[in-house]
Amino acid sequence: MITDTSETYRGLNYPFGRRPDLPPGQPVKVAEGVYWVRFAMPMSLDHINLWLLEDGDGWTVIDTCLNIDSARDTWEQLFSGFLHNKPVKRVICTHLHPDHVGLAGWLCERFDAELWMSREEFLMCHTMADDTGKPAPDVALRFYKAAGWEEDWLEGYKERFGNFGRAIYALPESFRRIVDRETITIGGHYWQVIVGRGHSPEHAALYCPGLKLLISGDQVLPRISPNVSVFPTEPKGDPLKEWLRTQSVIREILPDDLLVLPAHEAPFYGLDVRLSQIIEGHKRDLITLFNFLQQPCRAVDCFPALFKREIDGHNINLATGETLAHLNCLLGRHRITRTRDEHGVDWYQQIPETAEFDE
Repeated sequence: MITDTSETYRGLNYPFGRRPDLPPGQPVKVAEGVYWVRFAMPMSLDHINLWLLEDGDGWTVIDTCLNIDSARDTWEQLFSGFLHNKPVKRVICTHLHPDHVGLAGWLCERFDAELWMSREEFLMCHTMADDTGKPAPDVALRFYKAAGWEEDWLEGYKERFGNFGRAIYALPESFRRIVDRETITIGGHYWQVIVGRGHSPEHAALYCPGLKLLISGDQVLPRISPNVSVFPTEPKGDPLKEWLRTQSVIREILPDDLLVLPAHEAPFYGLDVRLSQIIEGHKRDLITLFNFLQQPCRAVDCFPALFKREIDGHNINLATGETLAHLNCLLGRHRITRTRDEHGVDWYQQIPETAEFDE
């Protein structure tokens, strides 16, 4: 049972409490035909929220958890209990990350269900899964060397390369594409797809005006801002620009009275407030990083400007990707320069005449 009561914190209202006591696999009704179920994960982000939607003679599932034994056990408990032996008719994945798509293939195979995803997420997921068992490519090693990585970090990357595919069950070879602003009928209610970019290529949130709900995936989380990273596959990309633009668009087009159902932490009210917090937080980070670059720095030298926690071999990938996203955003705004030295390492420095940076 949920024991917490409604509470307000930093401008957001949590109708189930900020830290509800919700055991894994125990569904909680949040609206007509919509149920919240939490799955445990063996990592620092120790849970994911999945959403079960009544859909006529079956169920539509939103996100699936990692491909791990404990998650499959939780699903089995749901199949034999709460789901009343009604089939899963469709699996909708908000995006490609393993905690969201990990058991999508398993569920689709078990129930002969359709997988619904945006095209970029589906194709990128297949591409990344295909790297399993392959050696780390030279282009990726050069990418991280350019960021200033030491040899032991590069060796750790070689050892970890391909882990993405090990965290997901094989995806179906076909899927049903969902697109931005498309309307889907689930259980007699209309849900609109809201595509966001930056955290992943084509993240799909789901908005139901009738129920006043937003299943936000990782697009809007109540406390943390999802990782926005540059990767070796697109070293000069500007995902932070896409992320900030997306958050602004969502703030403009969606009403503020929605109950936001996030992939992590607890449901909340206060969509406009949270989107503004996320946007302003990244803007402050850009200003801090710009001011930090009075002297030439490598990407790894910039960690203190963006992170309060220690960066080590466990979080070096995410920290590097996030730092490069901010650096590439500043480069795109012509506020800093990038110079590669004879060792293949990139150095960044502010352009002094742009010191009145205020974006």
